[in-house]
Amino acid sequence: MNIIEIENLCHRFADGTVGLDGIHLNIRRGSFVVVAGPNGSGKTTLLRHLNGLLLPTEGCVRLAGVSVAQDPARARRLVGMVFQDADSQIVGETVYEDVAFGPQNLRLDHNEIDIRVAQALKTVGLAKIRDQRPHLLSGGEKRRLAIAGILAMQPRVIVFDEPFSSLDYPGVQQVLQNILKLHRCGHTIVVSTHDLEKIIAHANRLILMHRGRVVHDGTPAEVMTEVENFGVRQPCAMRLGQEVASWLS
Repeated sequence: MNIIEIENLCHRFADGTVGLDGIHLNIRRGSFVVVAGPNGSGKTTLLRHLNGLLLPTEGCVRLAGVSVAQDPARARRLVGMVFQDADSQIVGETVYEDVAFGPQNLRLDHNEIDIRVAQALKTVGLAKIRDQRPHLLSGGEKRRLAIAGILAMQPRVIVFDEPFSSLDYPGVQQVLQNILKLHRCGHTIVVSTHDLEKIIAHANRLILMHRGRVVHDGTPAEVMTEVENFGVRQPCAMRLGQEVASWLS
């Protein structure tokens, strides 16, 4: 069953630049999808249409059968987005307050907020530092805090825009562990990246974008041979004729 349906999605920015040009995609509930492409290929623009941060110039995006344009508030409850810059999502004075911000805006009662925050922090491994100030966290911890803030909203789909950007090796492993845990728990996962090395071993679908269009769409094995033709580097293992291993191996 499809959780996301995209038909003829086009987006033109105010200056006339074409961001997306005729995108047709369906994403099944519970799948793990990687959207790859070089900078400027349209990855982030596409993702921002999934929860109504951008609305189409033409075409339609539906979530569980309902148009995002008709009900953007519903879309933002169904689809949580973790941005490349985790600092931009941090609004609380403490780790707890930051995660509680979203549920508070849903006007939930205090007990429900406390339950959601506690569960989200436990899921990402930050429960022991709930009273810590967010600006003191490492890059990987800030990314995990952003994930916790999304989890507390209980979305069905979680979208990650370049989730490993600027992270060191331990930070990458921490965030990757959390992404995989969320997928095992039943969330639909969509990850945009220009760096396939860290994530592709876990995906069941690879969508390749170039100049606002989808140029290839299939299993990672099917699409991987084409990525370097469109400005995306193949993982080192594949260049050596080896299987791409998980960064958690």
